[in-house]
Amino acid sequence: MSNNYETLYILRPDLGEEVVQQQVERYRTLISEHSATDIQVKVWGKKRLAYPIKKLNDGVYVQMNYQASGKQVAPMERAMRLSDEVIRYLTLKLDRVMPPPADLSPLTEIPPSPITEAVVEDDGISAED
Repeated sequence: MSNNYETLYILRPDLGEEVVQQQVERYRTLISEHSATDIQVKVWGKKRLAYPIKKLNDGVYVQMNYQASGKQVAPMERAMRLSDEVIRYLTLKLDRVMPPPADLSPLTEIPPSPITEAVVEDDGISAED
């Protein structure tokens, strides 16, 4: 039975563009050799990590969506685990097919609402009492 999967992996930030493309093609080829279908890859580019991983603050994010069985995912995850270029990876089984994000632009900043001053009436109670 074929399921929909999404694998997000993070490559070291010091890799050149050519090496990044080689790694992307390596994992695409590896998963296709194990009979995965409908493979879609989106390179998000270099982003700041939420917390340091292996003393790195940045990483190159890559998202890969595909259809495969669970046994076909394991060889790719093993290769990622043994790779020095991959610093983190996560594979999710999706309930339904989701399109990859079109744009990862920063959120638009919402202007702060104006602060109005409230008039406080004297109630006759002193703080010294």
